[in-house]
Amino acid sequence: MKTLGVDPGSLVTGYGVVEGRGQKLVHVVSGFLKVGNHRSFPARLGAIYRGLTDIIIEHRPDVMAVESLFFSKNVKSAILLGHARGVAMLAGVNAGLEVFEYSPLEIKQSVVGYGRADKGQVQEMIRILLSMKETPESNMADALAVAVCHLNTSRSIDRIESKGSGYR
Repeated sequence: MKTLGVDPGSLVTGYGVVEGRGQKLVHVVSGFLKVGNHRSFPARLGAIYRGLTDIIIEHRPDVMAVESLFFSKNVKSAILLGHARGVAMLAGVNAGLEVFEYSPLEIKQSVVGYGRADKGQVQEMIRILLSMKETPESNMADALAVAVCHLNTSRSIDRIESKGSGYR
């Protein structure tokens, strides 16, 4: 399964495509859409949408995974982030992808094994898990972590379902 992970932001949106091949995780591509603050907010949202749409067309992921909203003390920042998330999710839905959401706690738990891990720990674990030569930048690492979280979660669900349900 090929998963597009997205770390949405109103100035920088990270993306990463990871493919699960059996028990192996393969880094396909990652980067960020830097839309800058010199544009109007609607123009930035349009750039995020078009950029993610292009990535979906080029790399053909099977699903999209996005980091869910977390509570913020800054209401304006949370609202701007919500718009960016919505546009990212719309790009996935319009491309026919099923979109999954994971909390920051779930992502860190899945990738690092500790839900309160710091950014550096997430970056280093992504480098190790995906056999990357260099540590990815924060936005890319976060997007890759979302994709890895989805792949790990899907594998766990598949294992549970393959064992059947019920008690003996």
